Amino acid sequence: MTNETWGQVRGELLKAVGENNFTAWIDPIVFDRLDDRTARFHVPTNFFGSWVSQNFGDVILRHLISAGVTVDRIEFSVGQRLAAQAGNANAAPQTREPAQTSAPAPAAGGAAPTAPAAATPVTAPASASAAPLRTGSADLPGATLNPAYRFEDFIVGKPNELAHAAAKRVAEGRDVSFNPLFLYGGVGLGKTPLMHAIAWELRARFPEARILYLSAEQFMYRFVRALREQDTMTFKQMFRSVDVLMVDDVQFIAGKTSTQEEFFHTFNALVEEGKQIIISGDRAPVDMEELDTRIASRLQCGLVVDLHPTDYELRLGVLQHKAERAMAKNPQIRIAEGVLEFMAQRISTNIRVVEGALTRLFAFADLVRREITVEMVQDCLSDILRSTDRKVTLDQIIKTTCDYYNIRQADITGSSRARAVARPRQMAMYLSKTLTSRSYPEIARKLGGRDHTTVLYGVRKIEELMSVDSQIAEDAELLRRMLEA
Repeated sequence: MTNETWGQVRGELLKAVGENNFTAWIDPIVFDRLDDRTARFHVPTNFFGSWVSQNFGDVILRHLISAGVTVDRIEFSVGQRLAAQAGNANAAPQTREPAQTSAPAPAAGGAAPTAPAAATPVTAPASASAAPLRTGSADLPGATLNPAYRFEDFIVGKPNELAHAAAKRVAEGRDVSFNPLFLYGGVGLGKTPLMHAIAWELRARFPEARILYLSAEQFMYRFVRALREQDTMTFKQMFRSVDVLMVDDVQFIAGKTSTQEEFFHTFNALVEEGKQIIISGDRAPVDMEELDTRIASRLQCGLVVDLHPTDYELRLGVLQHKAERAMAKNPQIRIAEGVLEFMAQRISTNIRVVEGALTRLFAFADLVRREITVEMVQDCLSDILRSTDRKVTLDQIIKTTCDYYNIRQADITGSSRARAVARPRQMAMYLSKTLTSRSYPEIARKLGGRDHTTVLYGVRKIEELMSVDSQIAEDAELLRRMLEA
């Protein structure tokens, strides 16, 4: 078999499967060689090869035989994609173990080969309510998906831009160079909505795939029940047979030895088989002190992405999006000019609080049949506004700065002049002066009784470095957001 023959077969496959299926599933396949009546192809990922084998393997095999190729089976393996599909059949890209092998060749008489067993397609729920992911005829023991958490409803800004891009790449299912994807950040910054969005997108793109989304707490309870019922083999088979495993709030299993052990082995088994893993947590793996060091190490082998605290632009974007959707459903709702800008400026806690405040405001406006004005916001959301008006204190600045730079508070208030301590101390001085109304002498006393001129020098030093050192500027901005959030 030559690349020319494969080119002819591709033309027939285009007619057989249609343009959309051809573009998505056949076009990325690269012919490698014919070896011992086995046609071997390269695919982008193991998951991709498995899906093609299950859904198009018999069609490809039938057209190869029709083209005069002496072949009994086809085989897909992951390797570097060839620079060109023609004239490069002798290349030898690096490969891993085959992803999936098709059924035998058709019997005499031209009967089509039996397609490999495939899971029943996952269909969208009939209602708009959340629905569990399904595989075959049985529900996976996962969490339900929120229909409001989809990529088209996710507002992207500078704080979550990288996390959103990584999530989209994984959800597309092809050419993913990182595994696992680890998303982390504080409460209400968008981790769970991104996880749900990935799951919804994977369901839509790969309806045959076995996708399991659940919380780490659910993983633990499922494991404990398997131990109690002495049925750990079923547990292992269930979790290690999925194509995509998604685990939310992994910090929950930190310190739980047996659960961590099982999670570690499940993780390794899936990675070795080329299955995709997506995990979220409230901190980076290295910062989870009770998390098994082996798990933390494995998690860091993939892409670790931080969702930063929100900024004004992101909050305003969320408010505008939610307001547009609410007014489309209820034309009676009217919002005065400047209201959303006021809310985005004053409510800086997190996206969850911002959305909750807007929901409350819409309910109030609908009940009293009045236009939403700044005055209404101040009356209706007085408790939220008071809580977000909380002033930043020197103690908070010191604690946050120490946590950020991973140093002790005793170091920052001590006498050490080591660079690893001196620079964070100067950053704390700068933040104290810019975020509070405290005087230089007050800041100096809080930072170990230093002279006020030392604080003045530290503030000016950070200001000077911010103009020439992008890392210092980024540190200052991120710390400011963390303190104001």
